[in-house]
Amino acid sequence: MKLKNTFTLGSLMIASMGLLGCAEQEVTVKEKVKQEIWPHIETGIAEDPELEAKIAKMLAGMTLEQKIAQMIQPEIRDITVEDMRKYGFGSYLNGGGAFPNNDKHAKASDWIDLAEKMYQASIDDSLDGSKIPTMWGTDAVHGHNNVIGATLFPHNIGLGATNNPELIEKIAAATAQEVMVTGIDWVFAPTVAVVRDDRWGRTYEGYSEDPEIVKAYSAAIVKGLQGAVDKDFLSDKRVISTVKHFLGDGGTEGGDDQGNNTSSEQELFEIHAQGYVGGLGAGAQTVMASFNSWNGEKIHGSKYLLTDVLKGKMGFDGFVVGDWNGHGQIPGCNNADCAQAANAGLDVYMVPTDAWKPLYENLIKQVKNGEIAQSRIDDAVTRILRVKMRAGLFDKPSPAKRPLSGKTEIIGSAEHRAVAKQAVRESLVLLKNKQQLLPLSPKANVLVAGLGADNIGMQSGGWTITWQGTGNENSDFPGGTSIFDGIKKTVEQAGGQVQYDLNGEFETKPDVAIVVFGEQPYAEGNGDLDNLEYQRGNKTDLALLKKLKEAGIPVVSLFISGRPMWVNAELNASDAFVATWLPGSEGDAISDVLFKNADGSINHDFKGKLSFSWPNDPIGNQNRGDKDYAPLLPYGFGLTYEDENTLADNLDETSQVTSELEDLVMFERAIKSPWSLQLQSGSELQAMTSSRAAVNAVSVKTFDKDVQEDARAISFNGKEPASVRLVAAFPSDLRSYVEKNGQLEMLIKVDKAADAPLMLGMQCGENCEGQFDIRERLADTAEWQTISVNLACFADKGVNLAQVFSPWQLATDGAWQVSIAHLSVGVTDNQELTNTCK
Repeated sequence: MKLKNTFTLGSLMIASMGLLGCAEQEVTVKEKVKQEIWPHIETGIAEDPELEAKIAKMLAGMTLEQKIAQMIQPEIRDITVEDMRKYGFGSYLNGGGAFPNNDKHAKASDWIDLAEKMYQASIDDSLDGSKIPTMWGTDAVHGHNNVIGATLFPHNIGLGATNNPELIEKIAAATAQEVMVTGIDWVFAPTVAVVRDDRWGRTYEGYSEDPEIVKAYSAAIVKGLQGAVDKDFLSDKRVISTVKHFLGDGGTEGGDDQGNNTSSEQELFEIHAQGYVGGLGAGAQTVMASFNSWNGEKIHGSKYLLTDVLKGKMGFDGFVVGDWNGHGQIPGCNNADCAQAANAGLDVYMVPTDAWKPLYENLIKQVKNGEIAQSRIDDAVTRILRVKMRAGLFDKPSPAKRPLSGKTEIIGSAEHRAVAKQAVRESLVLLKNKQQLLPLSPKANVLVAGLGADNIGMQSGGWTITWQGTGNENSDFPGGTSIFDGIKKTVEQAGGQVQYDLNGEFETKPDVAIVVFGEQPYAEGNGDLDNLEYQRGNKTDLALLKKLKEAGIPVVSLFISGRPMWVNAELNASDAFVATWLPGSEGDAISDVLFKNADGSINHDFKGKLSFSWPNDPIGNQNRGDKDYAPLLPYGFGLTYEDENTLADNLDETSQVTSELEDLVMFERAIKSPWSLQLQSGSELQAMTSSRAAVNAVSVKTFDKDVQEDARAISFNGKEPASVRLVAAFPSDLRSYVEKNGQLEMLIKVDKAADAPLMLGMQCGENCEGQFDIRERLADTAEWQTISVNLACFADKGVNLAQVFSPWQLATDGAWQVSIAHLSVGVTDNQELTNTCK
């Protein structure tokens, strides 16, 4: 008997309805699981119907132009007080290396004066019809680090090693006070990146590779900056905080700054979002969107993360601010035109450079033509006004008249420096201590050596006065102390002897040598590495350690760095090895731990424990909890004076990095160490130490080509011969590049040509140089172009490539205006370039 395949329409409908019901049920379950990833954050901030009614009334009386102005955040180098009066920007910022009057050494009174003028202009309704007060945001990321004389605390990587949330809250409170002295309302901190690849150039801005510390610290810093919600929340001694960068900036592939995070959504929450659980739970009022992408989508353009997750599921009712022209990186956008960011949930556009004006105008047009809904603008402005009202900006006196304003004795005060010294002591991690060499007797004959020993700028790292932390001298840190300062004072007070020589030379053989070495300062992008080998191919610090060891002198290594690094060779050459991280302005506190008291008792023991695993090879990157976790030193490691040493002198020094000759990058986004930019006009020289420099016939300023301040605009006025060059204290040996068809490459754009030679050259000491007129090589266009010159050509011109002090120079006596965005020496297989000498 056969069954017939007979289905009536009714039976088909019933079957399909049953399947549909199952499908709907499955979708509902999946959606429920997805929603449960992201918790609703309870902040403890009570609902305030009266405040919300006040906001709604104010919003109803605002024009579209006034609303858009609240969403625009320009930079102090790009607007005037009159611009503020005309447009009434909701906020403004000073980026790293931006100062009142473009003066790196601006006094507190200069900062207050600018804050007061901008505030008064913002509430002047004579031009824009608005009396809404503006607010000033700043990157105070390890103290009020843009201001000369401020207390500079250890960078976050060092603070992570202290594992002390109470101390972190004190640091944040001290920072808030020093910021308020200068009339500033808002701090772009804390950074809550959970760093999963130490090759990232912002590793030192993270507290840990593990979300546990980050979550606790985020809450502590927000409380320190803003005050506890149930106590002095946003009082006269507090500032508005920003939890950043939302989301996943510490987990990009390869540690690539502004790269792509490919975590699952569950991993994104469990690893990278815990700082927001802590920070938002403590009442943080603003969140900064991140430059990076998540699975290919730029965060600045992610409606799912900014609106659905952050504002919806997590319940965040403050506002989202962009990062430095981050909106311009969204596909289809540029710095001056980006409706996508607002539609995604960005409330405030951080728009430095002169792009702020067309962006403002385009946003107005996009609302009028319906590309951006009016409701989205109203939501953004409601959030901005809510934060301003909670912070009391409508009720507080103007910046110059606030309780802490102008009290310059607070900046770098003894009280704040004492907190910083405690942080330095607790952040130090002892990795090796053979035969209990430490603690040292202060009565010994001590030799101090190394580039970092008497260098406050180097020990403070990036985001120190300037953006990259470069171009600073010890005189730029009044009240601060170098590591050598502390050692000298400790030893001499106890009757010991101190010798200091950068290269480790000595008159009488010392009892012990303390060598201070490590990374030069850097900030985002510029600090990215392809592997973690320290001083790859140029191990000058290792040579110094070995020289001292061969002389029979016990060696204590103090390693300054913004991340753990592969230093097996340096560990082998050291009897004791301390990770000092980036201790900031209070370098003298290190001697409190290194030395005993004069009576032989221990002064301060080591307390620091690794919040980042220490690498076992230069290319591996391991984190606590990884499946095949086998670092050299694990998360949580740190010796005390009671512990036995665990590291021998036989660590494997074989690098797994290929020996291929890599490009020598001299300028990419920033000038690379060890070079600096020098201007010359006639016989007068001027170093470029901030975002602008000028001397008579030549000037240079930074600008944004693709990302923040990644290019230099050079202007010659033709009044006398002038030049711009890269210089270093020690020469570079470029002979290996010549052997492999090496080229000097320059990415250049002609902004204004002149009827005079433009000479590209190298210098190798006094009366030793070679140069070429590149006029004919430059295309007659305003487009970017790459110029390459074979190194053999410079050799033919007389350059000694074994000792190149200046690997790049542009010189002219004409009125050339050009822009530069990349400089490197590299190898090429292009035989057409082999003999290119014109």
